[in-house]
Amino acid sequence: MGLFNKLGGVLGTSKDMNVEEYMNSEEMENVDVMNEPADFYVKPFNLTSEADVAVIQAELQKRNIILMKVTEMNKRPQTLKGIVDTLKQYVDKTNGDIAKLNEDQILLVPSKVKIIKSKRQQPGK
Repeated sequence: MGLFNKLGGVLGTSKDMNVEEYMNSEEMENVDVMNEPADFYVKPFNLTSEADVAVIQAELQKRNIILMKVTEMNKRPQTLKGIVDTLKQYVDKTNGDIAKLNEDQILLVPSKVKIIKSKRQQPGK
């Protein structure tokens, strides 16, 4: 009798468990089986529309750090500017921070986390 059969018996399921089906199931979507749960996460996020603003704000409220990819939105610069302005107002209001890392990535951090934006002076200069 395998481990999953024993586990199924304890949980009251008599059906044989398919490990691959279980690992691909919806309930396992956000589970990191390799590491212990963390208090906060760094989450990559692909910005595709204005509707994503609410999702990003919710993640910041959970104190997660967002690494936002804006490659697709670069094709619509006015929309991207509006979204970034909205997010900047949000992080300012909540004492978070925002910084452009490069043409395709923006970093957003929750309250009481600050991003050092000044460049360090090179040694010997």
